[in-house]
Amino acid sequence: MALYPLQIAGLVLGFLGVIGTLATTLLPQWRVSAFIGSNIVIFERIWEGLWMTCVQQAHVRWQCKYYGSLLALPPALETSRALMCVAIALSLIALFVGIFSTKQARCTGSNEQVKSYLLGASGVLFILTGIIILIPLCWTANLIIQDFYNPTIHVGQKRELGAALFLGWTTSAVFFIGGVLLCSVYFCKRRRRRHRCSSTEHRVQCKPQHQKMMASKTSTSYV
Repeated sequence: MALYPLQIAGLVLGFLGVIGTLATTLLPQWRVSAFIGSNIVIFERIWEGLWMTCVQQAHVRWQCKYYGSLLALPPALETSRALMCVAIALSLIALFVGIFSTKQARCTGSNEQVKSYLLGASGVLFILTGIIILIPLCWTANLIIQDFYNPTIHVGQKRELGAALFLGWTTSAVFFIGGVLLCSVYFCKRRRRRHRCSSTEHRVQCKPQHQKMMASKTSTSYV
């Protein structure tokens, strides 16, 4: 019974991870304009995301534009899009599988073994989602840092790490923690089941021996 709150905590973290994955994918703050150099007057702010780029000029309202042709996108951006979409789909599957593993779920019946397997699968999928999210985030961060310290790139074209990257790293950590919690609950339940089975087998084996000893005592008493 003490394991059930840990299971719920893992599912709650998985739900927060799903929201964080959606926000990371949709937010345009993956790459933001770097304000470096001797010019302290800021005329333009630029945000670049997976789906759009936003520009603010002279402190007026933001103007965002979706990327035009898919064929004209750089390979890093195309790969990041694909991986983040896979992460969204995988996180949703993991969340639904984890919900079906709860004791309130009726679709899986009352079979505790099936629910235990679903719980373990949900934890593994959450951890896998966290790994998939890390790939485009770290790849994009590495490209930003390389361009930032590249002297051949103009100052106006240099970018810094955006807020969406930090949100994605936090989301990945949330997925790891939630997945580890669910996997820990799964292994604890499996260990309890094995202990129960071993104790039951021990009772079954000891009972006939006890009956034989009682029978032998009774027969000797009659003699």
